[in-house]
Amino acid sequence: MTNVSGEIKSDHGAESTLPPTTYHPSFHGQTELPTHPSDDCHPATERSHAHTHNPESLKQIINRLSRIEGHIRGVKNMVQDNQPCPDVLIQIAAVRGALNRVARMILDAHLSDCIARAAETGTIESEIAELKSALDRFLP
Repeated sequence: MTNVSGEIKSDHGAESTLPPTTYHPSFHGQTELPTHPSDDCHPATERSHAHTHNPESLKQIINRLSRIEGHIRGVKNMVQDNQPCPDVLIQIAAVRGALNRVARMILDAHLSDCIARAAETGTIESEIAELKSALDRFLP
């Protein structure tokens, strides 16, 4: 069970700490999203803009990540149940594909929201440099 402070208590009494969560206003208080310490997409030392996106895009990304999370749990169960290795590898490939698709969704949202905003505010050069740096880490 997870409470709002991020503390998890399992049935076995073990505890773990997750980042605190906050209710996202665009979901009418129904969905909890992790809070970032600087409340935007960049660490405080690298902050270039407030991180806000279209609520519908954000909802789609969160839903897709939730499905991926469930898929990964299924793969873990396959390993625990000693399922054939080729079957596990096929599912891992499916998870990779799903992660690539959600990364594309995030990139699309970044381009349409953040890059467009940077073009309007005159900070396009720094935003593009930051995106290139992120893509260097993301792409093999």
